Amino acid sequence: ALAEKTGLIISLGEWVLNEACRQMRIWFDAGYSHWRIAVNLSALQFSHVGLVKSVAQSLATHGLPANCLTLEITETTAMSDADASMTVLQQLSDMGVDLSIDDFGTGYSSPMYLKRLPANELKIDRGFVRDLENDSDDAAIVSAIVALGQALDLRIVAEGVETSSQQTFLTRLGCDSL
Repeated sequence: ALAEKTGLIISLGEWVLNEACRQMRIWFDAGYSHWRIAVNLSALQFSHVGLVKSVAQSLATHGLPANCLTLEITETTAMSDADASMTVLQQLSDMGVDLSIDDFGTGYSSPMYLKRLPANELKIDRGFVRDLENDSDDAAIVSAIVALGQALDLRIVAEGVETSSQQTFLTRLGCDSL
């Protein structure tokens, strides 16, 4: 929060992005070219005018194909200024970077927004996963999110999986990653 408030998050975020690409290059050279590395973007970082250039520069510096990188943004961040967000997201998507909508189901959650976003992945928030065994509403919501994501040909990631029953339920639904 302090880094966001002071604006330090921009330079800190650029450092994180560069370090993630540097590490991915090491893994890539070690034969793990099918791996991806994900980097969370803060709201301020996402709205910064130099984001697309910074991403392109980090990928070029480390000689990585763009699809090795997944950028994660919360749906609230993406939709706070939908038109500006769409421009940035489309530029990143055109570059070949994977985009993940993090904490899906906690913000706007409109299928209209989801349809418009050039995302590759949906991340189901851990708040829905935590009580899957005991809360039929959470199970229904997660089932609906997975079905929606699959219908839109998105990878589905469930966060906060801690029990074997959660794992079994989510795997049976067709989540791609836990």
